[in-house]
Amino acid sequence: MLILGIDPGTLILGYSLLDTDGPQPRIVAMDVLYLKKIPEFNLRIRRIFESTLRLIDSFHPDHLAIEAPFFGKNVQSMLKLGRAQGVAIAAAISRDLSITEYEPSVIKQHITGNGNASKQQVATMLQSILQFDQTPTYLDATDALAVAYTCHLQMTTPLADLRSQLAPKKKTRKSAKQQWTDFLNQNPERIK
Repeated sequence: MLILGIDPGTLILGYSLLDTDGPQPRIVAMDVLYLKKIPEFNLRIRRIFESTLRLIDSFHPDHLAIEAPFFGKNVQSMLKLGRAQGVAIAAAISRDLSITEYEPSVIKQHITGNGNASKQQVATMLQSILQFDQTPTYLDATDALAVAYTCHLQMTTPLADLRSQLAPKKKTRKSAKQQWTDFLNQNPERIK
């Protein structure tokens, strides 16, 4: 199976192609689509769509593995990232590829054993696993490789899903205001 991995971005989009047919997965391609010089956002999105189609038509992958947008504090950045992911998925759908989406923490957990690992830690671990010499200039490329490799692990390792489910979850504490809002929503009869 040939897996196209994409780390979506509106300024730098990472991509990789991972051939998993042999005893050891082999990197076919790993690079970035550099979009910073394109001033208009809509033209960047168009370039992502066209470039994803070009990758699919050139290499004929069997599957697209893509990183899900993470929920950050900057809503505008998150929306733009979601659009970048959406057009890459649309390109894959137009070529009838199967698609799997992975949360960043799940990818990091599969590659390093730590769901909070840095980009550099992910790249270093992938170098060790897949035996490539040079770390790319932009770690978005190795992030895309991490997505593809996570997909490979999930498809070939029966316990891969279980391992990510058993990983410690990050605990979030609700504010007093959110706790009160939840209480009111769960008990509407108490509001007079």
